[in-house]
Amino acid sequence: MIRRIGYVLVVALLLTSCGAKKRTSTHKKGAPIVRNTENKDERPVAVDENAEGSDLYPMPADPGRFEHFPITNTEEYIKTFAEIAQYEMRAFGIPASITLAQGILESGSGRGELTKKTNNHFGIKCHTGWQGEYDFHDDDAKGECFRKYNHPMFSFRDHSIFLSSRSRYAFLFNYRKDDYKKWAHGLRQAGYATDRAYPQKLIALIERYDLHQYDEDVVRGGLEVVREPKSFEVLTHVVEKGETLYAISRKYAISVDEIRRLNNLNDNIISIGQVLNIRKEKSK
Repeated sequence: MIRRIGYVLVVALLLTSCGAKKRTSTHKKGAPIVRNTENKDERPVAVDENAEGSDLYPMPADPGRFEHFPITNTEEYIKTFAEIAQYEMRAFGIPASITLAQGILESGSGRGELTKKTNNHFGIKCHTGWQGEYDFHDDDAKGECFRKYNHPMFSFRDHSIFLSSRSRYAFLFNYRKDDYKKWAHGLRQAGYATDRAYPQKLIALIERYDLHQYDEDVVRGGLEVVREPKSFEVLTHVVEKGETLYAISRKYAISVDEIRRLNNLNDNIISIGQVLNIRKEKSK
């Protein structure tokens, strides 16, 4: 059963359950220190207080270097990332089984070429406004831009934010958090994948590897899921000096593409004093 624990233990859990190297964490003044027991280096781990869900599931700071994860099979993939998927379920309301099944399918159980060079487990492309690391990979077209992460945990978090911040997926959050079948079909309905058999593939993986047990553990444990069905309102934002569409999107937790759609923009060029329509989640 998952228990509520302090952020230091969560950080330690993430780095131990997700790392290819053995790690331990100890208290110092300020941020905890992560020790790599192989090369005995030390580096501070700071919590990203601005990350969505950070009140429940704080994210360690980027390690500053690319971490390789040599996964050998699907069972090892599940064992490595199941705990993270459950915490993402708690923070965002996306079934852990769905997250794991998508990761298995889209990353080739962590062994796909794209995943091995980018730690991108969900095939999330750069999209307009992405300012992080990236790499190119042949997908629907040759040499497409994909997001790159130093650690897979940031890929899992980006996946959660991707689904929870886009209006076309909003209806999914009205489903039961453990109804993986509705979620699987709903993802296809919302346009997440062009493969008509995508729902069946997710469901087959979930049932083959009993991934629904991770949903049930969260639900049976009486752990409150933070994300409830969303309702939105449209407000306006007046562009100030130095602002970019990316900065505005971060401020309102909306994608750059959505801002462009709401305002019929053909590019990312905005001007001081310009009035933009913004979709924002209604406060409770």
